[in-house]
Amino acid sequence: MLCAVATASLPSPPATHVAADHHARLKAAAARSDLPGALAAFAAMSSSPSTAARPVLRTFTALLKLCAVRGDLATGRAVHAQLAARGIASEPLAATALANMYAKCRRPDDARRVFDRMPARDRVAWNALVAGYARNGLAEAAIEMVVRMQEEDGERPDSVTLVSALPACGAVRALHACREVHAFAVRAGFDELVNVSTAILDAYCKCGAIEAARAIFDSMPVRNSVSWNAMIDGYVQNGNPTEALALFNTMIKEGVDATDVSVLAALQSCGELGYLDEARRVHEILVGVGLNSNVSVQNALITTYSKCKRTDLAAQVFTDLSNKTRISWNAMIHGFAQNGCSEDAVRLFSRMQMENVKPDSFTLVSVIPAIADISHPLQARWIHGYSIRQHLDHDVYVLTALIDMYAKCGRVSIARSLFVSARERHVITWNAMIHGYGSHGFGKVAVELFEEMKSAGGLPNETTFLSVLSACSHAGLVDEGQKYFTSMKDYGLQPGMEHYGTMVDLLGRAGKLDEAWSFIQSMPVEPGISVYGAMLGACKLHKNVELAEASAQKIFELGPQEGVYHVLLANIYANASMWKDVVRVRTAMEKKGLQKTPGWSIILLKNEIHTFYSGSTNHRQAKEIYARLAKLIEEIKAVGYVPDTDSIHDVEDDVKSQLLNTHSERLAIAYGLIRTAPGTTIQIKKNLRVCNDCHNVTKLISLVTGREIIMRDIQRFHHFKDGKCSCGDYW
Repeated sequence: MLCAVATASLPSPPATHVAADHHARLKAAAARSDLPGALAAFAAMSSSPSTAARPVLRTFTALLKLCAVRGDLATGRAVHAQLAARGIASEPLAATALANMYAKCRRPDDARRVFDRMPARDRVAWNALVAGYARNGLAEAAIEMVVRMQEEDGERPDSVTLVSALPACGAVRALHACREVHAFAVRAGFDELVNVSTAILDAYCKCGAIEAARAIFDSMPVRNSVSWNAMIDGYVQNGNPTEALALFNTMIKEGVDATDVSVLAALQSCGELGYLDEARRVHEILVGVGLNSNVSVQNALITTYSKCKRTDLAAQVFTDLSNKTRISWNAMIHGFAQNGCSEDAVRLFSRMQMENVKPDSFTLVSVIPAIADISHPLQARWIHGYSIRQHLDHDVYVLTALIDMYAKCGRVSIARSLFVSARERHVITWNAMIHGYGSHGFGKVAVELFEEMKSAGGLPNETTFLSVLSACSHAGLVDEGQKYFTSMKDYGLQPGMEHYGTMVDLLGRAGKLDEAWSFIQSMPVEPGISVYGAMLGACKLHKNVELAEASAQKIFELGPQEGVYHVLLANIYANASMWKDVVRVRTAMEKKGLQKTPGWSIILLKNEIHTFYSGSTNHRQAKEIYARLAKLIEEIKAVGYVPDTDSIHDVEDDVKSQLLNTHSERLAIAYGLIRTAPGTTIQIKKNLRVCNDCHNVTKLISLVTGREIIMRDIQRFHHFKDGKCSCGDYW
């Protein structure tokens, strides 16, 4: 009772103190982005019996600012309603805050309506609308507002206007507008402000005027980390990773701390250039500045190491990443797939599902090529069904990957069915189908599809022409190939090294070696290894030692990292019985540390991949395999098989036959015959071009066993059936 009396006897705090307290609570809540706390203070103010404690205009603007920061449109509208009820919504301060709130809540049209109702507008209001349009991707509208603010209200843009408008100029690559803003900034003296200069150079970068951007950067008396970030990232976005990396290193030397933006740009540059040592150095730097817990940076690191062909380092980063996102999974799956670690990619995709991470279209576009590389028809059907269940099968990139996958799994008819069903045919979709037909030896069908593409209004790109030229090469369509190569210029396309190499292959396969050599001599660019390599392959096919030596000399001058060209030349010499030259080439290989790529073939049975190397005996059913193969050789000899031993040298004829009989594809086929039921199609994949003898043997095996055999070698598919091959013995 005493307490109650005592309390009751205390005087009430003055109304001004109550008002100040409520306003202080709301201001503190706004400072820490505490919208519920701010609303509680607002409610207390609204229900206060004291008029001094009631909300005032700055109360509402503080709430609107907080709604803008948090993107809370619903609460912002409620505040707007309160302002309208009090008849102060058109007050300049209130209207500016409303326009800013609507713009930051991605409602630029509502912001414009508020702006248009203002009886008088100041520079702050104009700036709010300019920034709102720019932030919402309405670049043209933002630039228009800068012009109107000067024409209608005579408001002179300030540094805030420029910093808001310049990103809009960059977004639409409006270089002329960017230059005008730059000129205005110089006249007004705003270019001395680091934020304005940074915005100008960033806009120039986005407009592709990288030299102008660098001139501004170099002339800046003071640069902050944002300035460095803008310039480094500008080089990356304009396709100059070398300069980006050099500038990043300069920044570090000058003692400027790296941020996530500069590190991301540096990592992207390392990946594009394949600079592993630099990537490791950037990795050390990002750890030093505490970015090793930044998931975006870690994802970029996974991608960079993968592009540097070090999936082991990428996998370590992925494993150590505690807060993996879907992007993390995608980056690692894609890294495995791009580096030929297809089984790892598929395994990681399976693990991703087990951990209930929902895939997106990029996930599927990454894992589908891995399944295509394995050539697993059952997995192909499963991933196709999975994409349907995930409602991703009509995504043009997923659909294209599926078409390519089925073609690479030997199911070109299913690929065509998907192609026909496509709602949208992007150029990549046409390319995948044309390439699919070409790789299966259906050159004429590929050419017909290319003509259909043009008739349908499709614009071919460099890849389209590469696919159709390759199809012509595999099918011996020399005239068509030459016509299409010449027509590239009609589409504004310049042939690349691969196009030139394919043309040499086209002419060389057809026996037009002199024409192929003349074609090389007339190239407007310096021929690369792929061009001379195609010539060397044609020389082996047609036993031309002179041109082979000339081609090989050019190849060796270019310093190939593989021993395949030395092996090819040695075989050409051996076929011509030039044994001293054979020894010379093999000795050169040894001195350079180059090795012959071992041949292997794989066959997939019941979800298990069986790998065979030439002459290998380590398979658990090796005895049965060799016994079945010996029986097959006897059977095909009965129908006319005579070993072609031209590809084997330095041994007796009977040993040559024995060596031929241990080639990896024969072991894989024999194992397939043992493990599958009669009538089942056998499908194998090998890493090298199938030799002449194995090609003949496989044709005859398909005849005596009544089996269809699909063989995918490094160049194309061969469909063997009833003693014939789909390539027509032209490969």
